[in-house]
Amino acid sequence: MDIKEIQSLIKFVAKSGASEVKLEMEDIKITIRTGDSSTAPETTIVQQIPMAQAPMAAAPAPVAAEAPASPAAPAPAEDDSKYITIKSPIIGTFYRKPSPDKPSFVEVGQDINKGDVLCVIEAMKLFNDIESEVSGKIVKILVDDSSPVEFDQPLFLVDPS
Repeated sequence: MDIKEIQSLIKFVAKSGASEVKLEMEDIKITIRTGDSSTAPETTIVQQIPMAQAPMAAAPAPVAAEAPASPAAPAPAEDDSKYITIKSPIIGTFYRKPSPDKPSFVEVGQDINKGDVLCVIEAMKLFNDIESEVSGKIVKILVDDSSPVEFDQPLFLVDPS
């Protein structure tokens, strides 16, 4: 079998609509696949759709939660200026407890020291301890347990005094 015969075979397979053809002869084996280029984008699109929907579904919830808080925001805004905000260093799922049957790492009103574990953020099946970089008292926990968090999202307010 020469190169011209192989080229004509490839053209024939492409026109036929077959996704794969295997040809075995005494001294040669040929496999022609034509469906891979059209299959890959479909897989990519299927993977992108859930990823695109997840942030859009999560985005309206915080906006809706913030809208009712706006009328009450002026008073806490003044108080918030004296507090230190501890923010998420990574994207993932926020957990207040090391496991469902254990107590929370911290509660509102609890004194914390630098290096204390405040929460766990799960990212890609890895659980990352989030440690305090300051000492003080937990004033407010800004995220619900088992909620998705973004990079640099505020998690806790700490009174350093």
